[in-house]
This record gives sequence, C-alpha cells and structure tokens, in this order.
Amino acid sequence: MNHVTEFLRGQVIWVTGASSGIGEALVYQLASVGCRLILSARRTEELERVKKQCLLCGPLKDEDILVLTLDSTKFGTHAAAVEKVLEHFKQIDVLVNNAGRSQRAAWADISLEVDRQMLETNVLGVLSLTKCVLPHMMQRKAGHIVVMSSIAGKVGAPFSGSYTGSKHALHGWFETLRVEGAEYNIDVTLLCPGPVFSRLFEQAFTGEPGKVLGREMGKEEKRMETSRCAYLCAVAIANRLDEAWISLQPVLVGTYVAQYAPSFYRGRMKRMGVEQLLKIREGQ
Repeated sequence: MNHVTEFLRGQVIWVTGASSGIGEALVYQLASVGCRLILSARRTEELERVKKQCLLCGPLKDEDILVLTLDSTKFGTHAAAVEKVLEHFKQIDVLVNNAGRSQRAAWADISLEVDRQMLETNVLGVLSLTKCVLPHMMQRKAGHIVVMSSIAGKVGAPFSGSYTGSKHALHGWFETLRVEGAEYNIDVTLLCPGPVFSRLFEQAFTGEPGKVLGREMGKEEKRMETSRCAYLCAVAIANRLDEAWISLQPVLVGTYVAQYAPSFYRGRMKRMGVEQLLKIREGQ
C-alpha cells in the first residue's frame, strides 16, 4: 500500500517554498492523494500556476487549496498568515518549512552580512512561522512540524559555510522541539536531501551581499530527480519519521561514514577541500 495514500489523505498541509523545486514537486505528490493544501512563497503568480497543476493531479476542489503569498523573512506577517489559514481550514495538521536559499563561497570570503541574511532566511524565518503555528497544535494536542534541512545539516559541506551552518542550526532547535512537543503529541521530521535537481543555484547567496550565484545546474551532474526526492519526502512525512536522509550514492554512504567514523570522514574531506580549493584558484 502507498504510505502517502494511507496516512496523509484529507490532512491540511501547509508547504512554504511551494512555487519551485522540491516544494513544488512535493505539493503535486500531496495533491495526488487528496491532501488539502496551503501553498506559500513570495511569487503569487507562480503559486497560482502550481495550484492549477495541483487541481489536475488529484481529487481536489478549488477550496481545498489556499494560495497564501508569504515572505519567510517578514516575520511580522506570519501571525496574520496563520490566522488566514485557520479561517479557511480551521486546522493545520502538518507544517512543511521548505522555503530557503543555498549559498556557495569559500569560508574566508563570506561576508558577515551574508551569514546574517542566510540565518534570517533559513533559520529565523522557519522559527518564526513555526512559533506562530505551534500554539494551535498545542491546543489541539496534535500536529506535525516538518523542516527541510539537508545532508549539509549533518556534515560540513565545503564552500557552503553559511548554508551548512544554517542547516546545522535547524537540527539543534528542532531536536529540542521534538522532545518538548511529545507532551502535546506534536512530531518533528527533519528532511535531509543530498544533491537534487532544482533551481536552487539561480538565487543562491555567494560571499558578497546582493550577489547571487545565478547559474543553472548541469544536466550531467549526479543529482536525484526532484520528483523522486519529493516522493521520498512525502513517505517520510506520512510515516512521521524523526529524520530522513535522501540522496544518491556516494553522498548517502558518505553521510553514514561521517556518522559512524567521523575522524576518517573529516580527514578525507579535508583532503578533498584542499584539492577543490586549488582547482578554483587555478581556474582564476
């Protein structure tokens, strides 16, 4: 039996960052099994496009999908957004904190301002919205908080210091919520994808404020297909897993090595980091 169909049908699920990438693919998966959806991102027109596709994916009516434009860094708007959702659906079963940005630059070249912006986007935005939703779930004594972390939230990813730091921070905050939330029957799932095809690099931070990476991922790169990643994320959500590592090899086995043989892994990564830095300098 399809785990997604069995456990998620009919639930009210709020997905941020739903206008592209894993978030977009995830809402199509959820729509196909009859989940009622709140779609959030900054671009209203893209959310409307996604909504139309969701209506074609499964047994949903127009009122089963709420488009709610939201900027994760405008913390003052989050409480009102929660109220709009509750007015429409009366409940929130699952909050999927998917919105975020990537980043690429050498550690020493990253401005502190970029670090700050990354933390606001990937961490404080997630905390703010979750804190606004949490009282509703505590009152109901039921809920599920899902956080889109990364394999970079488990290991040190070279040349992504700000991104890696932000994902590690999420684990600290939400592991604590997992323990405290048990009293209220609130579960926490941390999703940790490895390399996945998406448009993440187009708006990825670099080391300089205001400068984005602005490139597409090459089709020849070894990355998981977005739809496959979204399906595995949905399975993890449906089964209320504590944490899910979602990646192709060799990244997945490397994560296990980092977990169980950390000194060996760190030694290897240091050598790889030096080799990669030399290549970058030679290219300049």
